[in-house]
Amino acid sequence: MAVRSTALNTFRILALSSAAWGGCVTLPALAQEGASAPSDDEGAIVVTARRREETLVAVPIAVSAFSGDKLESQGALDITDIANVVPNTTLEASRGTNSTLTAFIRGVGQQDPVSGFEQGVGIYLDDVYLNRPQGSLLDIYDVERIEVLRGPQGTLYGRNTIGGAVKYVTKMLPQEFALKLKGSFGTYDQADGVLTVSAPISDLIRVGGAVARLSRGGFGKNLTTGEDNYNKDVWAARATFEMGGYGEPVLMRITGDYTKDNSNARGGHRLMPGQLSGTPMLKDVFDTQGGLTDPKQYVKSYGLSMNISAELSDSVTLRSISAWRKDDSASPIDFDALPAIDVDVPAYYFNEQLSQEFQLLYDNGPLKGMVGFYYLDARADTLFDVRLFTTLAGLTAFTQANVDTETYAIFGDFTFDVTDQISLSAGGRYTWDKRRADILRQNYLGGGSPVFDGAGVPFGAPGTDFNGEREYKKFTPRFSVSYKPNRDHNVYASYSKGFKGGGFDPRGVGVNAPDLNQDGIRQDSEVAAFLSFAPEQVDSYEVGYKGNFMGGALYVAVAGFYADYKDVQIPGSVACSVGGIASFCGIVSNAGKATFKGLEFESNARLGRDVLTGGDRINLSTAIGYIDAKYKEYISNIGGVPTDVADFRKVQNTPKWTASGTLSYTAPVGEGSIYVGSTLSWRSKTYQFEIPNPYIDQKGFALWDASIVYTAPDDRWSLGLHGKNLLDKEYKTSGYTFVAANPTTGAIINNAAGFPTPSLGKEGTLTAFYGNPRQVFVTGTLKF
Repeated sequence: MAVRSTALNTFRILALSSAAWGGCVTLPALAQEGASAPSDDEGAIVVTARRREETLVAVPIAVSAFSGDKLESQGALDITDIANVVPNTTLEASRGTNSTLTAFIRGVGQQDPVSGFEQGVGIYLDDVYLNRPQGSLLDIYDVERIEVLRGPQGTLYGRNTIGGAVKYVTKMLPQEFALKLKGSFGTYDQADGVLTVSAPISDLIRVGGAVARLSRGGFGKNLTTGEDNYNKDVWAARATFEMGGYGEPVLMRITGDYTKDNSNARGGHRLMPGQLSGTPMLKDVFDTQGGLTDPKQYVKSYGLSMNISAELSDSVTLRSISAWRKDDSASPIDFDALPAIDVDVPAYYFNEQLSQEFQLLYDNGPLKGMVGFYYLDARADTLFDVRLFTTLAGLTAFTQANVDTETYAIFGDFTFDVTDQISLSAGGRYTWDKRRADILRQNYLGGGSPVFDGAGVPFGAPGTDFNGEREYKKFTPRFSVSYKPNRDHNVYASYSKGFKGGGFDPRGVGVNAPDLNQDGIRQDSEVAAFLSFAPEQVDSYEVGYKGNFMGGALYVAVAGFYADYKDVQIPGSVACSVGGIASFCGIVSNAGKATFKGLEFESNARLGRDVLTGGDRINLSTAIGYIDAKYKEYISNIGGVPTDVADFRKVQNTPKWTASGTLSYTAPVGEGSIYVGSTLSWRSKTYQFEIPNPYIDQKGFALWDASIVYTAPDDRWSLGLHGKNLLDKEYKTSGYTFVAANPTTGAIINNAAGFPTPSLGKEGTLTAFYGNPRQVFVTGTLKF
């Protein structure tokens, strides 16, 4: 194990820890130091994308920002909601879970949640990087703001992320006693409640805490087990200690949290009849028939963190961010979504991370910037069966994959104002990544593996019994130049290099490795080469303009980008043969080359205001993204011959077009106010995997949301009515597929009955998961 118990005990004593809890729900916590209240002018919203306070206009980075007030008024439930209004961004629940996040920005991301694969988009909770996707789908409560940064991030952030970053920034505890109650009730038996309280102990010390209960019935049913499907059952709590801040030179924040998600496993919807049983397709896409019930689904996450910021002088600030986090998950994944044990995968995920970051910030005259050091020691253990009982009685392929990561980095980024109008920025990062893997693959007959209380007994020698490590080192620079004719306009150009270390395929089968020595005995180096994959890197270029017009009544941001992406890591799994028995194998390839180029447009316009009262306002926010994402080289081993199949492959989770518009009206009602808003968002066709699949790929679709909120005088209480997906659009977000296809073109091969031919199991796996249907709910808040 990479994180030793002695190290954790020492860390608990010395650090305790702050805002890195990253559970399934995010409760009120602490603001990033210096966070400002949201501004009425979009371009004037203060963000910390470059680790210092700047307006959106001043930042030479493509970044979208959403204030907590705006998110609350629109009824945002979790961070996946913001993907509807951010260009070229995909954030969604990963297949059969409520809490595992799949994130893509500008074509770069990672949807495979098993150990061994790093995220392409970094999720940060109050400056702490969440290393694993499990537990990273954060619910939205009392948030200060959320920032979405597009493009590689490495010279300003602890962990290098090749595609972009999502920053979740929470509020500081107030200096006076505060108590807030919030409840939501709606369709599908939705019943949410959050109690938040904080109080000052002295002029310098404040304490606070929160308890949340989030629940919802299922959108459908599991017709085999009788359980609700797509339900929600979450409990969470946190406590915060805060000292200093509010003008004091030192701010210390210590936070502890615990979250438990007891929601049922999400069962998929079969898109074809059972090939062996003839079971017909279900009419309701939220219904399922999966019979796997063991282990019982749960997600448990908890963490400690400590964030200290000290102003050493008027121009120098030192920050320390210490964090520990742990999450455990159990999931019964029924790939075939039928009662038969055809392709059933019970799984455990055990993750733990320990991180430390130091930042030294400098701000004096024309020179501003920072240098930093980052350390991460993380463990990701995945255990799962692949049960193929219809293929051979009790046949199970068991995998235990422990993949540990240890990384160090030194990074820095500085901006020099050459004149009042011209600024130059330069930064660099040197990263050391060490990946250690311990992978066991063993077949069983007569039932599942003992890890999942199965009755199976070992059959044959292990397909993989590997222990090894690899190191990766890389320097990645960043440069930008900005021209600001005045404080309301900014024209910029930038170059940045992104890097993501390689690793080991946790599902790979070592006995399938080529015997390079032709002696019938595979050497450890041959197995390591077969299981491992190389780092990926991207050269990203961007030009952009940001501007405020008419005294801030109109904010416009336009960005054009080009990215040259090399050695793209493509994880996958296919039907294979191990020892002459049909089985399930991982295949990870470095696809070769891809290019991403596109345009992004964002605007916010105040269309009208009552001249007499200054209170009425009509506001229109728009976001449009276009991306041309293509593989230029994609080498696949077909019949033992390396073949370039780039013309037949697509970039997954990356629609060519994304667009949204939000029209809202705010007006005084007595001494209170009313908000009425509506959002229409649209995405063009989305490919779920690199090989196009007409069954699970999603055609273009639109979603319509609307809200009406009344806020009482002095913000003492509020009452809102919110509607999500009001047109009740059915749309696929992900899926599983094990059907026969042409190895070059990917075209699905049908059987004599006209249905796809199974490639693994006898029933065939072609299963889809869907986004939430129409939801209507009422939300009330009460403050003391």
